[in-house]
Amino acid sequence: MTVRPRGPRGRRPPKKHCHLAAHFPGVNNTTVWADPRSKSQIDFSSFEHLARTAERGLFDFFFLAEGLRLREHKGRIHDLDVVGRPESLTVLNALAGVTEHLGLAATVNATFNEPYELARRLATLDHLSGGRAAWNVVTSSDAFTGENFRRGGFLDRADRYTRAAEFVATARQLWDSWTPDGVPRPFAHRGEHFDIAGEFTVPRSPQGHPVVIQAGDSDEGREFAASTADIIFTRHGTLEAGRSFYADVKRRLAKYGREPGDLKIMPGVTVVLGDTAAEAQERATEIRRQQVSPQNAILALEQVWGVDLSSYDPDGPLPEIDPVAESGITQGRTRRGDTVAIAEKWRALSKEKGLSIRQTVIEAGGRQSFIGTPEAVAAELDEFVQKDAADGFIVQPLITPRGLDEFVDRVVPLLQERGAFRTEYRGTTLRSHLGLPDPVWKG
Repeated sequence: MTVRPRGPRGRRPPKKHCHLAAHFPGVNNTTVWADPRSKSQIDFSSFEHLARTAERGLFDFFFLAEGLRLREHKGRIHDLDVVGRPESLTVLNALAGVTEHLGLAATVNATFNEPYELARRLATLDHLSGGRAAWNVVTSSDAFTGENFRRGGFLDRADRYTRAAEFVATARQLWDSWTPDGVPRPFAHRGEHFDIAGEFTVPRSPQGHPVVIQAGDSDEGREFAASTADIIFTRHGTLEAGRSFYADVKRRLAKYGREPGDLKIMPGVTVVLGDTAAEAQERATEIRRQQVSPQNAILALEQVWGVDLSSYDPDGPLPEIDPVAESGITQGRTRRGDTVAIAEKWRALSKEKGLSIRQTVIEAGGRQSFIGTPEAVAAELDEFVQKDAADGFIVQPLITPRGLDEFVDRVVPLLQERGAFRTEYRGTTLRSHLGLPDPVWKG
């Protein structure tokens, strides 16, 4: 464990508290939609239940992803996905009325929106919620998604972060155009991507600026987070990988005049619990089988090989044909990377263990992040935070909407017993929950 310097008279400083957020399960390949407990991802009752559960667990915030186009596979709407994704800010404005403390984070694309309109919507949510709004900034160079918008896929991949950085800076300029004592002032912004001037309609919000979240593991994503974000939403890995990522991102802050505590690192994680370690592992194995149905196994195979493999038996061997790189067989999903290398890795795994197509996809896919008894999971989460591998976690339930209940009922009390998590909300804004400084007014 990391040795921390002792305070006055040899006392150690207070134990680091873990930050927790809840990600609403949406369109992905981790949600167990086949489970009979899974309900609608559209009905407001689903959003309300998960948000109320997160607030009961004293979580920092509730996190919604975004989808601007339905995914397609082989030229058709992908019918293994859940079809339909409500607009995030609309849902969160409704949730502001049924929660009191929980932060409300919306994913909104900086490529297909404009600063004035989005800054106004976020400031409105911050007012309606009493200072609990957050914006997860994402970008896109995807022409497939861009077809839904007037300018289509106009943005080159290399320009994604330059536009996003200017977008966030412009939004903050708009939020600062009202003085803290409520006096509006004209704004003007002239830049590479935006040229706007006028008057902002919404007074400065309760927390000054909504909290800014950024998701990304690439070098450019890390730099963008260090310069701009309050939270970075990242992938979960091993303890050592987490410590390496944590140290790298935190050291980048100084060049922007920021302190280590100004940016919270929160990987997304899944959790599987059991009364014993063996039971938890058994549950985790069954969940992986539910996540990778025979149809989903063939889908995963087609995404790697880049061709139609519907004639293959999921319980049979992998194809002997070579994959087709960059085939575009799937639209609207994150790229898998070097598909040729992935195919070779899968073949080696299948040969070594004698696995079928479905078994290979199950084995090669990501396992649940934390598996074990509630006591073991609480201890492992605490270890990641105390050893500077994370500041907290964005918990991604496997079932909609009750997948968070067990974690809140069985793990949160143990984190509290360890002195690693709050026992009550002490502030009213999301910034106060996260221990983030209030933004300095730059009017």
